Amino acid sequence: MLKKRILMLLGLFILVGTLTACQSGSNNGRSITAVGSSALQPLVEAVGENYASAHSGNFINVQGGGTGTGLSQIQEGAVDIGNSDLYAEQKKGINAKKLVDHKVAVVGITPVINKQLAIKNLTKKQLIGIFTGDITNWQQVGGPDRTIVVINRAQGSGTRSTFERWALNGQSSLQAQEQDSTGMVRQIVASTPGAISYMAFAYVDKTIKTVNVDNIQPTNKNVETNRWPIWSYEHMYTRGQPKGLTKDFIDYMMSDSVQEKVVGKLGYIPMSQMKTTRTLNDELHITK
Repeated sequence: MLKKRILMLLGLFILVGTLTACQSGSNNGRSITAVGSSALQPLVEAVGENYASAHSGNFINVQGGGTGTGLSQIQEGAVDIGNSDLYAEQKKGINAKKLVDHKVAVVGITPVINKQLAIKNLTKKQLIGIFTGDITNWQQVGGPDRTIVVINRAQGSGTRSTFERWALNGQSSLQAQEQDSTGMVRQIVASTPGAISYMAFAYVDKTIKTVNVDNIQPTNKNVETNRWPIWSYEHMYTRGQPKGLTKDFIDYMMSDSVQEKVVGKLGYIPMSQMKTTRTLNDELHITK
């Protein structure tokens, strides 16, 4: 009887030890959450999937919600990474001193319109007029006699802030329909005659079309030299210096293999390709 009990206890210890080892192994069962910028979301999702495939047992949970959400969530310590199109200092209520900035890519942002509109170019003055409500019909800018339907990103969106800052010379867009999701913006523009909005290059597809501004095309090459000024750094913020899986994933994001093979393929610009820089002071002070 005593021998039987000893064997049962030994079996139990072995089982518990095995489960503990599986749960605490250095490459098993680890996960982190990255939340925020929808402009950066496709890149983080793709790189996260690649990382998880190459590192069995690890999971990168990626969610959108916009730059404001990403910065507030990382400040509160509710997530591991806060994705942002803006410097943390640009957002009210964010204590940037608590956060560490990791610039991982650059994204261009472009005006987009419904494909039915025979418009290829707008001057910057016309673009400002459209988004501030001074121009309300496409006929006023050489298009058809059709009402202009402005679709905005929601307040708190880094894409919206970047567009207003660099496309509208810092002016606020008019009160209009707002959407949290870039994918929904694209869908509405594609299905609404007369619609115009803006989005990261990475979201543009054949269902909509881009518009030149002052005869300059929205291309990565023009972003790299700042000929196309409507762009932003893509930031991955951490609360303090990253550790563990968070550090490993950010290091992976900045690795040559990802920067050279994945970033550009998805419509972003690797940091190494930028021939210009933009400081926080540049973002806060605009020459009109």
